[in-house]
Amino acid sequence: MEVKECNDLAEENQFIVDDVSKIIKEAIENSIGGTAYQHNKVNQWTSAVVESCLGQLTIGKSKAYTQVVTCTILQKNGAGLHTASSCFWDNNTDGSCTVRWENKTMYCIVSVFGLGI
Repeated sequence: MEVKECNDLAEENQFIVDDVSKIIKEAIENSIGGTAYQHNKVNQWTSAVVESCLGQLTIGKSKAYTQVVTCTILQKNGAGLHTASSCFWDNNTDGSCTVRWENKTMYCIVSVFGLGI
């Protein structure tokens, strides 16, 4: 049985934005890729992106960590979209990352919030 020091556990549970951004981008590319917007596929795509992100984010994490993932897919048609978030948390363990992805027919906006318990 491996015994981890407190510093190792703290590092394991840190929210590293670059790592999370990479996970989000891979989830979007694998789920949507170069496909064109199809209204009847949006529920399937958003679920696939969210589940893929959660699956990758929880690998190797302790149970004292909570992940929240949101995914919005919007058809490109000239409409505007504004979004914002605000959080009050511990900057040593908590964090957030938002990725905006697009192709010729749609936008995909994924936000991940990581919260230490």
